[in-house]
Amino acid sequence: MRYPEGGGLTAERRAFREGIRLQAGERFAASEKTAVIARDLRVSVRSVERWRRAWRESGLEGLRSAGPANSPTISDSQFAVLEEELGKGPAAHGFEDERWTLARAQAVIRRRLLVSLSVATVWRLLKRHGWSWQAPARRALERDEHAVELWKKEVWPRVKA
Repeated sequence: MRYPEGGGLTAERRAFREGIRLQAGERFAASEKTAVIARDLRVSVRSVERWRRAWRESGLEGLRSAGPANSPTISDSQFAVLEEELGKGPAAHGFEDERWTLARAQAVIRRRLLVSLSVATVWRLLKRHGWSWQAPARRALERDEHAVELWKKEVWPRVKA
């Protein structure tokens, strides 16, 4: 189950799933069949086969939770540094205008934190910490309200259809 804050399973849910895997591990030790374990624990046979392989290689430790799947790519202290750098503005980092783009944020992360992240990961990272896309504070002076209304009435209905 995914959550809009960007996380994966809750700690309780991870513990619950680990408990199921450990139950399966006890049943592996009792030489029970894979299909029976899958049916009783209400999981797929493939999952039980995967768990059995992990149990053979590492014992019960191989069935323990490895923690959240989506651990942050940078630490909180690193993100504090990134926020400070972003607060300085794009011009302070050698960009010609005052627009932050994901590619520019990616470049700052690479230069300042020495971490290489994809653009999608940069977006998820910024979103997780409450950053959003930039919207202008006010409308452009050049905006022609009459032309906008005309477009909405005449062009948009045709495009929408």
